[in-house]
Amino acid sequence: MAIDATFWVAVSFVIFFGGLIYLKVPQKINEILNKLILDIKNEIDESEKLRSEAKILLEKAQNKLNTAQSVGDDIIEQAKKDSDKLIIELNDKFHKSSEIKKNLAENKISQMKESAINEIKNTSIKIALDSVKKIISTSVDKSKLDRLFQKNLDETKEELKKINS
Repeated sequence: MAIDATFWVAVSFVIFFGGLIYLKVPQKINEILNKLILDIKNEIDESEKLRSEAKILLEKAQNKLNTAQSVGDDIIEQAKKDSDKLIIELNDKFHKSSEIKKNLAENKISQMKESAINEIKNTSIKIALDSVKKIISTSVDKSKLDRLFQKNLDETKEELKKINS
């Protein structure tokens, strides 16, 4: 049989694979691949663990956010109640204050009215007395004048007592 190039290719192929087996290259490749598979598996497990931890942290953060939102809503609701209460209270104080001021003004007006009436009465009495004195002094003699004056004076005193009572 003639040894041709195909034979030598086959022989070199067998020797090459024999050398690979002798040097335990397939076992080393298998070990390297197993190591890579194990590393990848460990990374996947670690990423799953990190994912679950992240999910737990997300749930905790979401719970805190919901709690903060609830507390914020409660605070806003309480602030609204407090502001409404304060507005009502201030409104009541304003009305009471305006009522007090109104009463004070009415009292001042009535006092001024009474003062004016008293002043008018006093002035009119003084004018009437002066007029009566003048009329009596010019038309009546002194003895009659004294009696009439005393009588009128007593009557005027009585009337003033009645008015002041």
